[in-house]
Amino acid sequence: MAAYTEITIEQGATFTSTVNVEDAYYNPINLSGYSASSQMRKSYYSSSAITIAANITGNSNGEITLSMTAANTANLVAGRYVYDLLIDDGAGTITRVVEGIATVLPSVTRS
Repeated sequence: MAAYTEITIEQGATFTSTVNVEDAYYNPINLSGYSASSQMRKSYYSSSAITIAANITGNSNGEITLSMTAANTANLVAGRYVYDLLIDDGAGTITRVVEGIATVLPSVTRS
């Protein structure tokens, strides 16, 4: 079962968040050979998705970094979204490791 975590993204600012993938005994999962992907949508049923970059930054310690550039977050509409993070072991097994609400906070300063 995926962990539930809420994230906050500030419009017009660089976003990064680190996720540590662990097994049922809280041991880090070695992510060598894995890939990761993440999206957010206005609702579970929305046909349009926004990609959140998901890069494995620590194979041996199960670390994945989610990120968006300031230019990308500037284009987001403020509000609540749903998101998740999937990992693929390269052999066809896909696991949802985290899911939750992504809140985009509006920005005052604009370029």
